[in-house]
Amino acid sequence: MQEDIVWIDFDIMEKFMVDVFKGLGVPEEDAKICADVLITADKRGIDSHGINRLKPIYYDRIKAGIQFPVTHFEIIKEGPTTAVIDGHSGMGQVISKRATSMAIEKAKKFGMGMVTVRNSTHYGIAGYYAIMAIEAGMIGITGTNARPSVAPTFGVENMLGTNPLTFGIPTDEEFPFVLDCATSITQRGKIEVYDREEKEIPEGWVIDKNGKTRTDTHQILKDLQKGAAALTPLGGIGEETAGYKGYGYATVVEILSSALQGGNFLKMLSGMKDGKRVLYQLGHFFIAINISSFIDLKLFKKTAGNILRSLRVSRKMPGQSRIYTAGEKEYLTWLKRKDKGVPLNRELQKEVIQMRDELGLTKYKFSF
Repeated sequence: MQEDIVWIDFDIMEKFMVDVFKGLGVPEEDAKICADVLITADKRGIDSHGINRLKPIYYDRIKAGIQFPVTHFEIIKEGPTTAVIDGHSGMGQVISKRATSMAIEKAKKFGMGMVTVRNSTHYGIAGYYAIMAIEAGMIGITGTNARPSVAPTFGVENMLGTNPLTFGIPTDEEFPFVLDCATSITQRGKIEVYDREEKEIPEGWVIDKNGKTRTDTHQILKDLQKGAAALTPLGGIGEETAGYKGYGYATVVEILSSALQGGNFLKMLSGMKDGKRVLYQLGHFFIAINISSFIDLKLFKKTAGNILRSLRVSRKMPGQSRIYTAGEKEYLTWLKRKDKGVPLNRELQKEVIQMRDELGLTKYKFSF
């Protein structure tokens, strides 16, 4: 409910998350990276991947011993434009920021760089790493596989992860073009947000074992864990609305997140073995393209901006007042939130208090 929302200053929430990570054994510099990725999600309005993810994905997993707070970043193989990294189940954000930096440095020297990662963990919003490339004057592309939750077209078994395929492109506007989305219609984090708000999800997002759509959010989250429900690929159920396209792109991400680096894939990423929770061991890839190797960066940005502006001023559907381009809504959300902070609903407030009290972070006097 809207009246249950409490807004917390971004700086305070980021410091709290740093201290939570430190309390779990994450080294301070790494804790700052992890918190920065999460708070960036909240700033951009991607509420499914900010503070919302702190307890169920990081706090609980580290406590359960299925993710390691100290990251051992190992270079398995490296060439002028490529590298293969083993993250040894450390902090996904730390692994991914360093891998992205490697790709960017290679692109500075040779025009392009690609780094693949195996044995990693949840890395937060993919757009964070694409934005790193943008800030270096480059195009950034990244993807990751994930625990199985998506059924292939004409299937009902959760085989693929939500597998985002993300692009970041600099422009001459106040905000870059950042397309950061799953290859499924939705992802677990979004369903968790609906569950916290006690709302049912729209039809077509989730199917049961008979291929029928489900909307009962709370039970869906349980059934996704048991394999009794599955998310649908981008495009929806079957082929009529082109669900095969999302299925195909999800498969591309799965391959690039596992085959190039000799990593795990599909059901190997379930986090369960013989009825026990185990390491997830995800895979990622990061590509940096140095625009200056092709064309003057300023000219590129101007052309990209002209394309986006032309799209936004094109003829609109009756009843619609605005056309958006990728990254615009996130920028507008930041403008609205920068003086308000992070919105916490009632369930998130409880989680924050729980983590604070369990870790003895008494300096945070949240008044929920």
